[in-house]
This record gives sequence, C-alpha cells and structure tokens, in this order.
Amino acid sequence: MKTTVSALSKADRSEWEKLYHAYADFYNMPIDENILDTVWSWIFDSNNPFYCLIAKNQQGEPLGVMHYREMPSPLRGATVGFLDDLFVYPEARGSGVVDALFDALNKEAAEHGWPFVRWITADDNYRGRSVYDKIADKTHWVTYQMSAES
Repeated sequence: MKTTVSALSKADRSEWEKLYHAYADFYNMPIDENILDTVWSWIFDSNNPFYCLIAKNQQGEPLGVMHYREMPSPLRGATVGFLDDLFVYPEARGSGVVDALFDALNKEAAEHGWPFVRWITADDNYRGRSVYDKIADKTHWVTYQMSAES
C-alpha cells in the first residue's frame, strides 16, 4: 500500500474528525465539538507549536493521524518534540502507515532542531508498543497525573 504523509490541511477537516473520533473511542475518551474545534484551532495557530500529520492512501483516503508539538526541556535548555496522539485505522495497521508517519515525524523533528521526540502510551497498548520498541528507546520514567483543584 502506497502511503503519503503530509501536514494536515484545512480541507481535511471531516477526515481528521473521523480519525480523531476513532482515536478517542480507542481510549474510551469522550469527545465533543468543543474539543474538536479547540484542537483544530491549535493545529492552524501559527503562534502555537502544535502540528498534525495525516497519512493517506493512493486514492487520497485517510489512513492515520499524528499530533505532535514542541516541548521545553529545561535540563537541556532546549526544546524537544512530544508526540501526543497517533492513530491508524485498524484495517490499515501492518501496512506501513505507522512507519511512514514516524519517518515524517523524524524529518519534522530534524527540521525543528529537536534532539528527540518523546511520547507515552497505555500500558496495555501491546500492538503499539511492539512498534515503538523497534523504533525508539523505552525510558525509565514513570508518568503521574495530578488533578487540579476546581
């Protein structure tokens, strides 16, 4: 399967929404129009270093999506990349779509001058982790999340 990866364009809104809904469903996360509008605005805000890549087949049909951003790394005194979201439709998995997305992300990281891109995933995301173990180093960091008081 020939896959093309490019930056998301404003013409891709409906395809992006379908991909992002499927991603949210995968993680059992609620998603609504407010969330979609907010994330969409981040992607196209030139003052916000938040980006999106979309993978498509030869017919121009979407196969996968990747959101990533710049993140300060204070101990390095530099910025690095952070991969927030990666989703590929189940029927396209194993066809090279993920490899094409990561190749494009690697090029983007180099263009931004990021020494690396970091991400987290669910402990039980075994299929994703099997890919990540081949292309990246698993760190020894444990992730915590503290809810803010309201």
